[in-house]
Amino acid sequence: MWLWAKAIRLLAITTCQRRFPHLYNQVTLKQGQKLHMVNQLFPYTVSFNEDASSPTSPREGSKPTKRPHQRDPCRDEAESPASKVATSSLQARAAYSPPLVEKATPVSAKVESAGHWSQGLKVSMQDPKMQVYKDEKVVVIKDKYPKARHHWLVLPWEFISSLKALRPEHCQLLKHMQQVGDSMVQKCPDGQTLRFRLGYHAIPSMSHVHLHVISQDFDSPCLKNKKHWNSFTTDYFIESQDVIAMLERDGKVSVKDGTSELLKLPLHCHVCRKEQATIPKLKDHLKTHLPS
Repeated sequence: MWLWAKAIRLLAITTCQRRFPHLYNQVTLKQGQKLHMVNQLFPYTVSFNEDASSPTSPREGSKPTKRPHQRDPCRDEAESPASKVATSSLQARAAYSPPLVEKATPVSAKVESAGHWSQGLKVSMQDPKMQVYKDEKVVVIKDKYPKARHHWLVLPWEFISSLKALRPEHCQLLKHMQQVGDSMVQKCPDGQTLRFRLGYHAIPSMSHVHLHVISQDFDSPCLKNKKHWNSFTTDYFIESQDVIAMLERDGKVSVKDGTSELLKLPLHCHVCRKEQATIPKLKDHLKTHLPS
């Protein structure tokens, strides 16, 4: 009797498969395997464990299937190792399209960057388009957001996180960085008409020690706020020679307490020291000091 019922069931499935081949599929699993199926229409995953309760005799075929918590583990081990997965449209359609598991288990679309924005110099110094000079010790790149007509950064290939990480053995490296910066000024077409400064920010926003080589015209659309201005025109900007001297004298570079407050000072012209109310007014004033 059970063989006859099974034949009728398979005939019905085969007939439906011919009419709806995209909805029906039959999958045989070995004992211990699991099949994960995904509904294409809804964003959730349905997982079915093995059902090893297929009838092995006509008498057993008439018995109702036991619930999982009622199953006899000894009997399970003795039963047939293969089982049939139900062929409902939802299950068969999911089994027919296994690649959809990834779509039904979405992950965040956010792509992690190589690092925090403060680590950006590590990327820029490796970019040939940004490099204007390099040797075995340092590389010079164009500042991505220049605060003047000419603004370069001299970076050592050796990673040094900040001024506080400098040690006496770095003195020769800093001297070499200054020499390279001076060479950049000498090669600049405006090197004879514009004044330049070489120095470091006391508390830089970007990780990795870098020497600023910047012209003092400050004629740039990237100079937009008080922080930008005061970071280059107050004691927040430490001259390269002063950093080297401090390192040779003390064996380290110290930053004074309250240095960050210098960024909040009023806008004073770096040439005549006249105070200006806003950045636009300051920029207009700076034009009067540009070489004719």
